[in-house]
Amino acid sequence: MRLFAIRDYRHLFGAQVIALFGTGLTTVALGLLAYDLTGPRAGMVLGTALTIKMVMYVVIAPLAAAYVDRLPRRTLLVLLDVVRGAVVLALPLVSEVWHIYVLIGLLQAGSAAFTPTFQAVIPDIVTDESDYTRALSASQVASTMESLLSPVLAAVALTFMSFDRLFLGTSAGFLISALLVLSTRIPEARPSTHTKAWDKASAGIRIFLRTPRLRGIMALNLVVAAAGSIVVVNTVNYVRDELGGSQRDVAWMLAASGTGTLLAALALPRVLDRIAARTVMMTGAGVLVGGTTAAVTLIAAGLTTWTGTAIIWTVIGIGMALIITPTGKVLRASVGRNAIPEAFAAQFSLSHLPWLITYPVAGWLGTNAGFALTWSVLVVLAAAGAAGALLLWPRHDGRGAMTSPMTTTRHALTTDRSTLSKAA
Repeated sequence: MRLFAIRDYRHLFGAQVIALFGTGLTTVALGLLAYDLTGPRAGMVLGTALTIKMVMYVVIAPLAAAYVDRLPRRTLLVLLDVVRGAVVLALPLVSEVWHIYVLIGLLQAGSAAFTPTFQAVIPDIVTDESDYTRALSASQVASTMESLLSPVLAAVALTFMSFDRLFLGTSAGFLISALLVLSTRIPEARPSTHTKAWDKASAGIRIFLRTPRLRGIMALNLVVAAAGSIVVVNTVNYVRDELGGSQRDVAWMLAASGTGTLLAALALPRVLDRIAARTVMMTGAGVLVGGTTAAVTLIAAGLTTWTGTAIIWTVIGIGMALIITPTGKVLRASVGRNAIPEAFAAQFSLSHLPWLITYPVAGWLGTNAGFALTWSVLVVLAAAGAAGALLLWPRHDGRGAMTSPMTTTRHALTTDRSTLSKAA
């Protein structure tokens, strides 16, 4: 691919991928650490830690996007990798739950600032318009692949080592990411068209609020968060306490969900060539509502089996892919080129906002009220998100989302020239 022939982009993309997988493996290891420290209360600890993560993503990411053009970007990216590597290295040494919360706050603040900074650098390194669009797509695919493959890699790693060794490996990964950034020539940032930081931080959010299909995506983010919280937060206690599994079994159950997402993501490009993104994403919402409902039925009826759980987790993974994978395509087709970074930055923050609701529900309510009630609440939230998406994203807008404002403008200009020529 011509894009990866660009040396600086290739190194920077490699740094992003390594950092993403470092964060993903840390999340898996964190759940096992929480269980090691607190046992049955691990869900509450993990839910709190992941809520802190979402707060950092929602608050820090827009601020980073607003101020990144005023900072030395290469130095900032390296510093963020070094800080994250040091934090991960300290995690196996914690002995109190509050230590986890402080360290996770630092780790996720670094991750929340890294992604907008990376996205802001891309247009200065990749100057061709078509390559730039591919670069944004590659970045999103990398983020998706991280969520799919991290549990699988963790499961394989836990076959040979204890979970605390995962922290050592991910810490080394962040340092490698920092070295790759150092090897990249990143030019000085070009001045923003927004004079005020708040204008720049909120520009993408305003685009979402005034675009029907993007408002629909905001509702679909809630569906993903509701179903995903069952898998991310409750798998540790469910596998260890309900199924009597081991640390490795936890990772493999997470990998079942990741496998479902991966298979669906690989099949979707051809599907999206023939079927509107809206149809695919609404189908994903239906799959997730059905999957979470099946999870409630499983636990309420006392049918907790390895096979049944693995099937439901895989179905949830498939549903998440049906929503997440087409999102970048809809974003690119909904805004002009100059607004693409702002739209992606807004989606980065807005997609994490619903998890601020669902993570505490899965963690705190799951620990105190049990899985049946907790998952029932999450089913209601998923159904509400699906219904909201159907109302906010009109059916007639489904295939129209694939025509960008830039394309429409070019077509209009061509038509005007043709009309003037005939008139002359």
